[in-house]
Amino acid sequence: MHITKITGLSALALAVSITSAGALTLEEVKEQGYIRAATANEVPYSYMQPDGTSAGIGPDVANAVLKKIGIEEVNWTVTPFGTLIPGLKARRFDFAAAEQNISPERCKQVSFTEPNSSYGEGLLVKKGNPKGLTTYADIAKDPSLKVAVVSGANNVDFLRAVGVKDDQIVFIPANADAIPTVESRVDAYAATELTVSELAKDQANVEQVAPFEDPIVNDAPVRNYGGFAFRPEDEELRNAFNAALVEFRKTDDYKAILAKYGVSEASIAAAAEKNVADLCAGK
Repeated sequence: MHITKITGLSALALAVSITSAGALTLEEVKEQGYIRAATANEVPYSYMQPDGTSAGIGPDVANAVLKKIGIEEVNWTVTPFGTLIPGLKARRFDFAAAEQNISPERCKQVSFTEPNSSYGEGLLVKKGNPKGLTTYADIAKDPSLKVAVVSGANNVDFLRAVGVKDDQIVFIPANADAIPTVESRVDAYAATELTVSELAKDQANVEQVAPFEDPIVNDAPVRNYGGFAFRPEDEELRNAFNAALVEFRKTDDYKAILAKYGVSEASIAAAAEKNVADLCAGK
């Protein structure tokens, strides 16, 4: 438990904050001594280890960036992927570090940083890939096939874009439900390439589709760009974090974090080639 002493000046600053749409500032975070962050518990993007410490692309980069702006302590919360944005808006935490894809629809609700990662799509199937799937479009070709996707994940948009019908899609609460769902009641699980790769490791009954072709949407292969999400009213805090992130992306330490979790050099470079304004505009 953290107990923060509220001085007269701090109380005044807090009152000003509340009147300005409840904006949380960097100075207020420093005064309280910690910031609250959320992870969706999805390896390797963001998750908690058995000892209670954070891990993954998002948390590791976030911890490094926060130290650069003077924040040493992070209180992590685990929440289902589909509740990341609602939880942020409800002020249950101060930002989300789950490598959510930066999309126009999400940008209407939260304020993203510049991209922190880039990744393609993937499919988890039963061992031996009995349906012979090589891309999302193969599911659309056979109406009898079922595919699972995590509630709130944008993979469903890509499935629909290539012709997969809603009655073929099964929503599951979390990534942890993917393997038993594929084993028992669907033909595939759609997720990002790194998620599928992690799920398939050392598994006897499921595997990652390989080779796999990323779905073609708007005449281009789908590529995701993950970022950190803040509340729009917390603009000053987001801007401070974002500026430090942009600088950190230029370092070998940043590249080492992403490489440790299996991100290729090409995907690391791709993350810096897009900007958040274009991604929010659907470009």
